[in-house]
Amino acid sequence: MSHTAHIRSHRKPRRSASSLAMRAGVAGGVLSTLAVAGASGSANAAEPVTQTLELPTLTADLAAQAAQSADATQQAAANYQLQAERDAAAAKAAKQAKADLAEAKQKAAAAKKKAEEEAARKAAAARASRNAERTTLAATTGSGVSTSGSTATGSAAAVVAFVKAQIGKAYVSGATGPSAYDCSGLVQTAFKQVGISLPRVSQDQSTAGTQVSLSNLQPGDILYWGGAGSAYHVAVYVGDGMFVGAQNPSSGVGEHPLSYDPPSGAVRVL
Repeated sequence: MSHTAHIRSHRKPRRSASSLAMRAGVAGGVLSTLAVAGASGSANAAEPVTQTLELPTLTADLAAQAAQSADATQQAAANYQLQAERDAAAAKAAKQAKADLAEAKQKAAAAKKKAEEEAARKAAAARASRNAERTTLAATTGSGVSTSGSTATGSAAAVVAFVKAQIGKAYVSGATGPSAYDCSGLVQTAFKQVGISLPRVSQDQSTAGTQVSLSNLQPGDILYWGGAGSAYHVAVYVGDGMFVGAQNPSSGVGEHPLSYDPPSGAVRVL
């Protein structure tokens, strides 16, 4: 025995049986609980549990909305692409139209220039021809006498006498006598005196007979101004380089030398 065993304050107090029993009970309960948990864990480990999760209905709606949004985006992109292609085609067409218009304008300008040059050439040729005719006429009538003589006979004499008798009468457009005439009205009425029916207007009278040279005129020949078939004035050659015609409202019917207003040509119907 320890030498301090008899000292009361140094001895450990004994535990009561009830206290030991309670502790043993608690320990047993804990061990039982662990045993049950272990058994449960073993059972769970041996048999895996399969669980089925159901997505909420809201998830399906979101998926549908996402799909619709994707479709809308794709359609918008397709629309933008189509519009871009249309814009590009329109721009190309506008550019081509502009080029075609410019080319058409150039061709039109070239055609107009060519036509003007051709008209100028023809006009120059016509002026040269008229000048040549007038030069010849001046040379042949310088003495006031036609190369074919100045004495009218037969029907020609009657035509010359008639037109000379009308000198001094008024010029009225459309008139055919007896107090007034226009140029073709005087010629038509004069030839009517000898039984010859002439067209009414100067254009037709300039082709009513045989074309004759101005250097070979005879009394009674019809003189015309302008082109044959498009004449704008007519008169009657009366010989000696003179003609009688209804000139205009200011001068009326009068007799003038060929140099007063040189004619373009002449026709013979007698």
